Amino acid sequence: MITSPVRLTTLVDNTVGCPGLLGEHGLAFWIETGALRVLFDTGSGAVLGPNAATLGVDLATTDAVVLSHGHYDHTGALSHVLDAAPRAEVFAHPAAFRAKYARKDDGAARYIGVPSPVEEAVRQQGGGLMLSDEPTEIANGLVVTGEVPRATDFEDTGGPFFLDENCTCPDPLLDDQALFFSVAQGTVVILGCSHAGLINTLQYLRQLTNGRPIHAVIGGMHLLSASEERINQTIKALQRFRVNCVGPAHCTGIAATVSLWSAFPKECRPCTVGATFTF
Repeated sequence: MITSPVRLTTLVDNTVGCPGLLGEHGLAFWIETGALRVLFDTGSGAVLGPNAATLGVDLATTDAVVLSHGHYDHTGALSHVLDAAPRAEVFAHPAAFRAKYARKDDGAARYIGVPSPVEEAVRQQGGGLMLSDEPTEIANGLVVTGEVPRATDFEDTGGPFFLDENCTCPDPLLDDQALFFSVAQGTVVILGCSHAGLINTLQYLRQLTNGRPIHAVIGGMHLLSASEERINQTIKALQRFRVNCVGPAHCTGIAATVSLWSAFPKECRPCTVGATFTF
């Protein structure tokens, strides 16, 4: 359990909550605890640097970068971060750097994987790249889940994702992972996109933490294209966890975010660029 205060700041999100900050399709969180500085995802690439400067975050002090999965909107600014902090360790699932595509409405494929300059920058880093599909402790009680088992019957990856340009090999997004740490009130979960499923992720965390309560759930929940039925099932399942803090962001979607705020009026918190959480 972490004993030092943990401060979480949203550096990148689709929406902005303060003047002078920038939004883009992507997500990034800055995590500070004691002397440790961790960046969880990097956004698409355009706004991480400017937002960090505006918010007084020095990316050169980054000790570790955690990649929730290998999509461009979570990895696009990684080369910029490594230029600023070349000794930072990068934690990712082994499948994060595979080619990834999304099928558009007209049937054409669109590349959505890690941008090639970013991948090259990571490869050049050598020993600083930590690939694992198992739970991995970064430091000071911050743990990456690794691959999340799929157990529910109502959750899927959330889109037409593929591993090939012809869109014949579905991408199960096994590289999807979350970051978590324990505080006195329970487990705090930081999500990138929850392609493995929000409830699948929380159920897995209960296993990893020997049944500790979930205190906070913050980040992307990938309910943007979810049916009303799936959103309702997700909320019903989430209510059973009795969480104290919910911060929907990025790919959660407007409809699901509204439903979450309705179901958790006291627990929901804004997670726009510039938002902060302290645990």
